[in-house]
Amino acid sequence: MRIALAADHAGFELKNWLLRALEGSGHTLVDKGTHSAEPVDYPDCAQAVGEALRQGEVDRAILICGSGVGASIAVNKMPGVRGGLCHDTYSAHQGVEHDDMNVLVLGARVIGLALAEELVRAFLSARFTGEERHMRRLSKVHALEARFSPGAGPLTSPER
Repeated sequence: MRIALAADHAGFELKNWLLRALEGSGHTLVDKGTHSAEPVDYPDCAQAVGEALRQGEVDRAILICGSGVGASIAVNKMPGVRGGLCHDTYSAHQGVEHDDMNVLVLGARVIGLALAEELVRAFLSARFTGEERHMRRLSKVHALEARFSPGAGPLTSPER
């Protein structure tokens, strides 16, 4: 799987730690920045991973800021991008299985390194079920996007 990782300055160290932790995992890792601890704005990081998803450069993304809240808000403004702020493993896999979540958002100032790695592994190993009830709900999400973002069609998962 092709995975984009991006973080603002607050998530810079966690992003780099996750890149090292995922080496040899069989995934293709794409570092979308930031590349230093100098302050940057989380919407720019969200845009970087969202565009990578929308353009088909990657299959999923991991986005990190201090709390995860700002990055989550920003990334979810992009049509077809479904980010979930997860600080527990159940949400990290269930968000993919039921909601076709394609961005895992983490708060670097909220969780530790070991938990972050567990969340990433749960997210990356999960697959969307495609069950009728989940498809129906996802179709309603796409309808909301179409209604409030005219001209921006949904992004479909390459895994389906």
